[in-house]
Amino acid sequence: MRRELDSLTKGHAEFVARHLVMAARAFDDDPELAYQHAAAARRRAGRVGLAREAMALAAYRTGRYAEALTEFRAFRRITGSVDHWPTMADCERGLGRPHKALDMAGGSEVRKLDADGRIEMRIVAAGARRDLGQLDAALLTLRVPELTRGTGQATARLRYAYADTLLAAGRVDDALEWFHRAAAADADGATDAIERIAQLEGVTFAEADTPADEAEPPAQARDKAPVGTEAEAAQDAAVDSGNDTRAD
Repeated sequence: MRRELDSLTKGHAEFVARHLVMAARAFDDDPELAYQHAAAARRRAGRVGLAREAMALAAYRTGRYAEALTEFRAFRRITGSVDHWPTMADCERGLGRPHKALDMAGGSEVRKLDADGRIEMRIVAAGARRDLGQLDAALLTLRVPELTRGTGQATARLRYAYADTLLAAGRVDDALEWFHRAAAADADGATDAIERIAQLEGVTFAEADTPADEAEPPAQARDKAPVGTEAEAAQDAAVDSGNDTRAD
C-alpha cells in the first residue's frame, strides 16, 4: 500500500491509507460503509490502482455493477492485472448481460488467471448459463477435475455452485450430497453449505417433554417468563428457514 501511495503527497497518502484500511475492516459487516470509505479514497487517489481496486470491490459488494465495471477496468489499465476478470464477468451478469459474461469466459485473459481464478471463472460462466435457463450446460461447465479432487476455498465454492445447480434442476438427493462435499472442503466458511444441508434435511429442534401439571404455568408466572424466551424461539425459527454471491 505504501509503495502505491508514494505518488501522493504525505498528507494525501495518509488520508487515503486510513480510508482504505477502514474500507477493508467494514467490507464484510457493513458493505455500504466500506463503499463510502473506498469512495473517499478514490476521490483523492484516482490514479492509484489500489484505490480503484477498493472502489471496484466495494461497488460490486453493494450491487453497483456498472460502477464496479468502470473501476475494475481502470484498475486493469493502471496495473495490467487480470485478477478480477471473473468478477468483471459477474458484473455483466448483474447488469442482465449473461451472453457478455460467457464471451469473457472464453477470452484470452482467462489463460492468465491462476488456478483459483479459473475456477471462479467457471462458476461465473455456469451462473450465466443458469441465467439463460441452460441448466445442463451449467452443470457441464462445473464438471472439472477440481470438483472431485481439489482443496481449499475455491473448491468449496465450485462444489457449492454445482450443488446449487443440481438443486435448481430438481435433483435434490444429488444436491444434498454435493452440499456435504462443499461443507467438507469449506474450512474457512466461504459458503453457507451447512445451512443449506440443514434446510434440505429438515433439521428441527426437539422440544423437551413437559409434565402435565407444568404444561400451563399460572398467569403470574407467564408474565414473569425470562425475556430471552421469545428471542430464542425466533432464532430457532430463523435457523430452520436456511439461506446464500456472487450474482450466482
